Amino acid sequence: MAARKGEMFAGLTVALVTPFRDGEIDEAALRRLVDYHVEAGTECVSPCGTTGESPTLTHDEHDRVIGIVCEQAAGRIKVMAGTGSNSTREAVRLTRRAQESGADGSLLVAPYYNKPMQEGFYEHFKAISEAADLPLVLYNIPGRTAKNMEPDTICRLGELSNIVAVKESTGSMDQASQILSGSDLTVLSGDDSLTLPLLALGGSGVVSVAGNIVPQDVRRLILAWKEGNIPDAQKWHHKLFPLCRDMLGLATNPIPIKAAMSLLGRDTGEVRSPLTPLPDADRAKLKATLDAYGLKTS
Repeated sequence: MAARKGEMFAGLTVALVTPFRDGEIDEAALRRLVDYHVEAGTECVSPCGTTGESPTLTHDEHDRVIGIVCEQAAGRIKVMAGTGSNSTREAVRLTRRAQESGADGSLLVAPYYNKPMQEGFYEHFKAISEAADLPLVLYNIPGRTAKNMEPDTICRLGELSNIVAVKESTGSMDQASQILSGSDLTVLSGDDSLTLPLLALGGSGVVSVAGNIVPQDVRRLILAWKEGNIPDAQKWHHKLFPLCRDMLGLATNPIPIKAAMSLLGRDTGEVRSPLTPLPDADRAKLKATLDAYGLKTS
């Protein structure tokens, strides 16, 4: 099988949280997170995505978070910067700024809220591809954006030289199969619990929420699959599944992952309005899941 375009992003990309303290970005904590993932062997981090609460960041903060992560990464780990917007001009500006900051690639969410036609999706991403000399990763998550970017549109965009991959968050194996069959784009799972099924179809990795707390275990799943050790890959899938379920099931992402990081002493757990903290009853459920997994909570 011929190599796919975006294999520089194969493996584990962690959808990085944005640490807050007293309502402001906790820069020191953000730098520690980057160092943690370098040490854990994570292949790539993705700041300012859904998990990074990008909708609550000001434009200056968005640029600053990407700048801090790129600076702290210092070439030790790849950075796939979240630079999407429902405004084409703003997505172009963010992507150019990320390129200037030294990002290795850009993660571009499909335009949300304004629900463009398929031609609108195409023109939006084409404009960004022409404006930035950076590998671009499409991010299709209709549960957040209110409209699916159809496989034919994604395959068509894959013909543009610097659009190299797609973060597939529809939950549809048929859609993922159509993209894999109809393009040479690298396909990354946007749902932790679907990483193994997507690898089986020909996907190359995951942009992971659970990887914020157990990056080495997510990597073990991917490595087991790549080595052809299917029973081991299945074992890791089933061990990780309760964590993946709670990260996306107890409350809106990133509320549970931030609560988990707080329980593990790795983050304040603070989220920005309009997100609210995980309720006590759900926090107790999450603690039980973390304890059952073997993680030490406080």
